[in-house]
Amino acid sequence: MATEYGHSHGHRSGPSGRGVEGDAGRRFRLPAGLRAPIEGRTWREFAHVLLGLPISVLMFTYAVTTVSLGVGLLVTFLGVPVLAAGLAGCRGLGALERARARGLLGLDVADPEPLRVRRSGPMAWMGAVLRSGTSWRHLLYAVLHLPWAVLSFAVAVTFWVYGWALLTYPVWFWLFPAYGGQDGLQLYGDETRRVYLDNPFEITVTALVGLLFTLATPWIVRALTLVDRLLVHGLLGPSRLATRVVELESDRGVVVDTAAADLRRIERDLHDGAQARLVALAMDLGLAKEKLAEDPQAAARMVDEAHGEVKTALQELRDLARGIHPAVLTDRGLDAALSAVASRCTVPVRVDVDLASRPAPAIEGIAYFTVSELLQNVSKHARASTATVDVWRSEDRLMLQVVDDGAGGAEAGAAGSSGLAGLAERLDAVDGILVVDSPVGGPTRVTAELPWRG
Repeated sequence: MATEYGHSHGHRSGPSGRGVEGDAGRRFRLPAGLRAPIEGRTWREFAHVLLGLPISVLMFTYAVTTVSLGVGLLVTFLGVPVLAAGLAGCRGLGALERARARGLLGLDVADPEPLRVRRSGPMAWMGAVLRSGTSWRHLLYAVLHLPWAVLSFAVAVTFWVYGWALLTYPVWFWLFPAYGGQDGLQLYGDETRRVYLDNPFEITVTALVGLLFTLATPWIVRALTLVDRLLVHGLLGPSRLATRVVELESDRGVVVDTAAADLRRIERDLHDGAQARLVALAMDLGLAKEKLAEDPQAAARMVDEAHGEVKTALQELRDLARGIHPAVLTDRGLDAALSAVASRCTVPVRVDVDLASRPAPAIEGIAYFTVSELLQNVSKHARASTATVDVWRSEDRLMLQVVDDGAGGAEAGAAGSSGLAGLAERLDAVDGILVVDSPVGGPTRVTAELPWRG
């Protein structure tokens, strides 16, 4: 399980050789603040706010009506199905809201966990709907979103209409004297005096105020939709507990698969190595026993060869035991164990372990095998001349870092990177993280983070 180094993962460039980022910078010559009113994102967010009011009215009316009716009918048998149907409808409206947020806000919220119906039949389904926390969170969204939608609609429409109306006032102010019977837009008026925006200076100032409103409106709308994002993500997406359960189930599968693969490797090593050698040793000793009476010298040579086979078999068993869990790690900790691993690397390795105490044995074992596999990658693929291993503790995390001056180009998710990908999965199974920084040409820096759990 090793990862090839040297694959090209450089900066993307266009046909002319210029970087995509440079082209993007040249494409937008206007500052973000000036182009915001005409950007597609701004209009999509404004459309989200406009649609939010009628949809929230529909959701609020449906939720309050069905739930109130269901609660009122709980004294009869009809209350339970009406309440369950109301909650199920809220889940359907929640799906509509997730689709609207995905299309207009670019917010991709995963669907919540499905209903867990333990038995077939309508009663089991109604019980699952009523027990589901997701159903009640969708109901809460339907109730809470209406007041926020009213506020968002009022603020966004007010700023949007006044901003564009004032900005374009020089274009349409002539309508007042032509059709309204007044000199312009009335700014102030009482029984004795009236002030109109009718001279060039006042018209220009009005347009500038409208420009300020127009430039500020996209950011105000963006701030309003930020609350919508939080509501959709927090109430209509999967709960943190459910997400954590899914992660743990996935991690459990990784752990089971890894353990099964390790058992198969141990069985294969025993069958092909020590077991086969011991079988041959038993046959040689049987032949030596038969020759002992008639040819003692030949029997002695066979016993001597068997003695050599015994030493080889013992060495293989020691190597196998070290692969399962090295004794030096149990007895002396990470410093000595990693130093032993570094001594077997094909390039000089400097090891620096700065730990005042030892982490949990399971974490210590994972850290040992992580560094061991990374140094194997250095030996086989990195084409490096030196490497370093640093281990330290940062608050409640155990940090590992392996750096080499080789060819670089390694990436955990790249084709042929099954070693690093598998290593990342193993670390993820214990809430660990693997970060690979390996530009083409080197150096390669692999950082692993594990929980301490001492």
